[in-house]
Amino acid sequence: MALPAGFSGARPIRLIIDMTRLFGTDGVRGVANELLTADLALRLSQSAAVVLGGEGRGDGRRPVGVVARDPRVSGVPLGCGAGGSGLHGVDVFDAGVLPTPAAAFLVGDIDADFGVMISASHNPAADNGIKFLGAGGHKLDDALEDAIEAQMGVDAPAPVGADVGRVQRFADAEDRYVVHLLASLGGISLEGVKVVLDCAHGAASGCSPEAFAAAGAEVIVIGADPDGLNINAGYGSTHLQNLQQAVLAHGADLGWPMMGTRTGAWRWITAAMSSMVIRSWGSGSGAERGWGLVDDTLVVTVMSNLGLKLGLAEAGISVVETAVGDRYVLEGMRAGGYSLGGEQSGHLIFADYATTGDGVLTGLQLAARVAATGKSLKELAGRR
Repeated sequence: MALPAGFSGARPIRLIIDMTRLFGTDGVRGVANELLTADLALRLSQSAAVVLGGEGRGDGRRPVGVVARDPRVSGVPLGCGAGGSGLHGVDVFDAGVLPTPAAAFLVGDIDADFGVMISASHNPAADNGIKFLGAGGHKLDDALEDAIEAQMGVDAPAPVGADVGRVQRFADAEDRYVVHLLASLGGISLEGVKVVLDCAHGAASGCSPEAFAAAGAEVIVIGADPDGLNINAGYGSTHLQNLQQAVLAHGADLGWPMMGTRTGAWRWITAAMSSMVIRSWGSGSGAERGWGLVDDTLVVTVMSNLGLKLGLAEAGISVVETAVGDRYVLEGMRAGGYSLGGEQSGHLIFADYATTGDGVLTGLQLAARVAATGKSLKELAGRR
């Protein structure tokens, strides 16, 4: 197709990019200091303060926000930009380096109005992202994200003097999150379970080993020395060889984030979900099912494979499908009052304990089944 007169080969592509929605499936992401700058983080956060903070708490108190980040070197200046919501009258609690589900939990735990997470998850260190959480720690729906984006073009009056928000360190943020994780085990001890944790030099490098150890597990940790540049480098869900080798070398019962047995076999998390639901809780109800699936229903995305659906159907478990993304899974869960959902990327949502996918929580729940049943992963998966 011929280009319109006056256009070079690159300009039409650039125009298309400029007209796209700023928010993607999981916040705003891009190369740090290229698309995603501290100025953009500041403008987004100030707009979020207006949209999510509203008129304050109705009793004269300022709105409250929680900010957290992963250990990427760009996270510090971007986090400072995000903390700029204080310039719009928000009291900001800076939780430091913690994973996204921790930020989500903390927003609900302190009854904050919203949260800001600076992270690009499994992406390389050069990338970063900014995502927002609403009251209760829930990811935003499209309408709220669009409202934040639209607000960026509005000159909103800003408070001055004593009305400017305060920014303070969230001193016990990690402790609160770890205590919450341990409470999800319902008193089950992980004593006797040996776990290899691959932390991918990421945001859970501190809280994940702490939670497993506090639950009683014997913990071997790899990939837990973040320096701001090595996140996901050679470790994590896209580099499994170190985890596999460590599971074998230490004779561990399981490895996380990917699961391994003493024979060295491992499964993707979707297969693990299928195994845990179908094999471990495929019969019985309530406590026998472990998670007590509401209405014997699991919420998944449209990208879930046919094997999972057939296995669930054979076990008498119904499926509700949603768009791709754990926020859509959660929307489906909330709409039907369901207790468990997930997607093939590895996000599992336990509605009783979390508002978003939580890898540490999922690992603890799986380890708890190993401890409670005395069975290996191989046995729980029904494999010979």
